[in-house]
Amino acid sequence: MTGWTADRIPDQRGRVAVVTGANSGLGLVTAAELASHGAHVVLAVRDTPAGEKAARRIGGDVEVRELDLASLASVRAFAATLADDHPAIDMLVNNAGVVLLGPRRTSADGFELQLATNMLGHFALTGLLLGNLAAAREARVVTLSSITHKNAHLDFDDLMFERGYRAASAYGRSKLATTIFGIELDRRLRAAGAPIVSALAHPGLTRTNLTPRAWEHRGRFGRLIAWAGLLATQPVAQGALPQLRAATDPGVRGGQFFGPAGLWETRGRVTEARLSREAADPAVGTRLWAAAEELTGVRYL
Repeated sequence: MTGWTADRIPDQRGRVAVVTGANSGLGLVTAAELASHGAHVVLAVRDTPAGEKAARRIGGDVEVRELDLASLASVRAFAATLADDHPAIDMLVNNAGVVLLGPRRTSADGFELQLATNMLGHFALTGLLLGNLAAAREARVVTLSSITHKNAHLDFDDLMFERGYRAASAYGRSKLATTIFGIELDRRLRAAGAPIVSALAHPGLTRTNLTPRAWEHRGRFGRLIAWAGLLATQPVAQGALPQLRAATDPGVRGGQFFGPAGLWETRGRVTEARLSREAADPAVGTRLWAAAEELTGVRYL
């Protein structure tokens, strides 16, 4: 397999990188690569003992901070202390995510849990750190999408999926919302002349711990399905390359979207990925942005 690899990451010394969900999976690989190339990496994690374990595994210049993206109070507390300690933030990788199967669950703020964690928490976090990102030279925001966004549709009359809830559909909607956020953020940064690049990435089908967790409640049969599915996926180190390229490649432009090149974007070398029509629609972006500002109480530009 050829193409862009982690060996092409430039020297990151002197740069501050924040990676959400950095204690496992794609986030752990991303944090480790950034640290190994000299960045000071903030591991933003819900489970701090797991974060400390990850920090010991990574080594280098890392710190662990508690962040629960499903709680706006936690997001605000995290952003306030981080902003004080790091006046300039060079990189924010909005990597953390949750995938659920089973009954509908809600966040601390009453939002559908997958939308709350995957999109609304990151929307609030990015907005609260925007001044710190603007203070850095050539700052980046990287938002993690998914190929599931291509088959999803937002229902603005029922954003919280209170009617006819299906967990898999709710996940797809949350990742569509996340994708729209990253693209709309780029539009607004450009319009404001802000010195920040907003780029996106998706990992294709990658062996992370999300799928087994989602099927655990279905017993032995569910676990067999989960692990059989993982056999068809690519290694997590390969799956992390699109977001690492979006975060570090000097040639990345705002609004670029990276993912695997092979087999319907499920695996392979890193290339530019395709957005769904709904994700790319500026009218949808404007409408979702207004809804996210209202729901989170965080206003940007």
